[in-house]
Amino acid sequence: MRRFLSSLLALVLLIGLFPASAAAASSSELDAAIAETADFLLRTVPSPEVGSIGGEWLVLGLARSGRHIPSSFFENYHRRVEQYVRDRSGVLDERRLSENARVIIGLTAAGFDPRNTAGFDLTLPLGDFERTIWQGINGSIFALLAFDSLGYTIPINQTARIQATRGRYIAEILRRQTPDGGWNLTAGMTGAVGANERGDADVTGMALQALANYQHMPEVRAAIDRALVFLSQAQHTNGGFSSNFAANVTTVESTVQVLVALGELGISVHDPRFVKNGNTLVDNILSFRNPGGGFRHSHNQSATNLMATEQAFYGLVSAQRALEGRNSLYNMSDAVRRGAFAPITPVGLPGIHADVRRMEVIFPGRTFPDVQNHPNRPAIEALASRAIIHGRSPTSFAPQETMTRAEFAAIITRGLGLPVRTTSVFRDVTSGSWFAAPVGTAFYYEIVQGTTSTTFTPQATITRQEAAVMLARAARLAGMSTALSEAEIQRVLAQFGDADAVAWWARAEMAFLFRAGILDDSASNIQPTAAIRRGEIAEMLHRLLNQASLL
Repeated sequence: MRRFLSSLLALVLLIGLFPASAAAASSSELDAAIAETADFLLRTVPSPEVGSIGGEWLVLGLARSGRHIPSSFFENYHRRVEQYVRDRSGVLDERRLSENARVIIGLTAAGFDPRNTAGFDLTLPLGDFERTIWQGINGSIFALLAFDSLGYTIPINQTARIQATRGRYIAEILRRQTPDGGWNLTAGMTGAVGANERGDADVTGMALQALANYQHMPEVRAAIDRALVFLSQAQHTNGGFSSNFAANVTTVESTVQVLVALGELGISVHDPRFVKNGNTLVDNILSFRNPGGGFRHSHNQSATNLMATEQAFYGLVSAQRALEGRNSLYNMSDAVRRGAFAPITPVGLPGIHADVRRMEVIFPGRTFPDVQNHPNRPAIEALASRAIIHGRSPTSFAPQETMTRAEFAAIITRGLGLPVRTTSVFRDVTSGSWFAAPVGTAFYYEIVQGTTSTTFTPQATITRQEAAVMLARAARLAGMSTALSEAEIQRVLAQFGDADAVAWWARAEMAFLFRAGILDDSASNIQPTAAIRRGEIAEMLHRLLNQASLL
C-alpha cells in the first residue's frame, strides 16, 4: 500500500493532476476499508446507545459514510436518546456540557433535531459560557462543532451569568494555545498558559476542527498556521501521531484527530507537510486494521479496540469525503433528515443553494476608528460583526484602500457561509497560501474563474467589473434571479457615459447589479476597469446579503 501510494504520488506530481489522480487511486482502498469496517460495526453494535463508545461517534461515522445504512438503525438511536433525555429531565450532565454537544452532533448526523428532543432543547445549556468551559477546552471545542454542524443559532440562556457566543468560544480556544503552537487539555485551565506547556496531537487536531469554520479571521488563521507547523513537526516517519502519554508510540486515535482536522480545513491528505517517508495519515490509519474490519489502538497491541475502530472509521470517512469533494465530516448541511426540523433560521430566499448559510453576529459592536464618518460605515460594521470582512489592523479598516482578487474571493465565500472546497487548477494558488481555501471554494461554486485556465492572479487588484461578475454569481447562489434580456442590459447601461468601456463578459452582471440597487447608479460613469475600494465592496456585499435575506 505504502509503496503503491509513493509511486503514484511521484507520478501525479509530474503530470500536474495530483488531487484528481490521488482521489481516483485511493478511493478503492478507502472504499474497501470503509465497507468492511461499517459491516463490522453494525454487527458489533446493532443498537447504539448514548455514549462515547457504541454511541454518537459510531452514529456520526455511519451516517456520514455515504453507505446504505437502514433508517431503522438511526431511528432506534433517536428513540434511545429521547428516553435517555426523559429519564434525566433534559439534564445530560450537570458539569460536563460536552455531553450535550456530543449528542447534538450524533442527532444531527442521524437526521434529527436536537432542539426538540423529547421536548427539550439540548442546545440551550451550551448558551451558558461559564458552565460550558468549566470542564476545560473540550467544552469550547465541542460546543462550536455542535453549533456549526448545521448552523444552529446559540440560544439565549436566561440563567447564564455570561451568555455564550461563537466569538467567546473562539477566543477561549485561542487563549489556550501552547507556546509550541499546539493545544492540550490542561493549559490555561487556571490562568495564563505556562511557558513550558506543550501541545498534544489529539487536542490540537480537535481544536483545529472547531476553528476551521473561522480560518478567515486573521487571529484564527495565525493560530492555525502555528498549529500546522507544530503538527507537521510532530508527525512520525510512519505518517502517524502519538499523544503526550505515549510519545514514542503512534496511536490510531491521535492520527484520526489530525486527519479530520485536515479535512475540516480543506487541506489534502497528500499535502507535503503531512507526508513523511512516503506515508500519509491514511496509510498510517490503515496499518492498524485487523482482519474482519476492526482496528487496534496501537501497533503494540493486537486486539481489536471498539473506540479505536469507531474513530478510525469516521477518520477514513472524513478522508473519503474530502477526496470525493463532498461536505466535510462536521458540515452536515447535506445530512439526510429523518425527523421534523424547526427552521434553521435564517433560510434566505426560496432558490438559495443548499450550501449557503447566513452568517450570524460573532462580534457585536465591532467597529474601526477610521470609518466613524464614512458613508459605508453601517455596511462595514454589519459585515465585520459577522467576521465576513476584516480590518487592515484591529484599529484600521482603510475604507479607501483597494482589495486583491484573493481578498475579494475570501469575503464573498465568507458572506455566503460556504463550506471550504479545494482545487489544484491554479498554479499560482499554492496549498500553503492563506487564500488557497477561499479561492478553491469560490472556484468550486463557480463564483470565480481564472485570469487564464491555469492562473488566478490572486494578488492583482480587483476591478469594478471583476467584482461585479463575482457578486452577480454570488447573488445567483443566494437565490436571486439575475437574468436580463439584451434590451434590458442596454437600457440599464445606456445611462452611463462610459458604458462602452464595460467588457463584454461583464455587461449582463453589471446591469443586474445596477438594476437591483446593489451598485450605486448615481454617478455618471461606471469606471469598469478602475480599482474598487474596500468601503465600496462592503456596501455592495451588504446590499446583496440584505436583499437575499442573509443578514
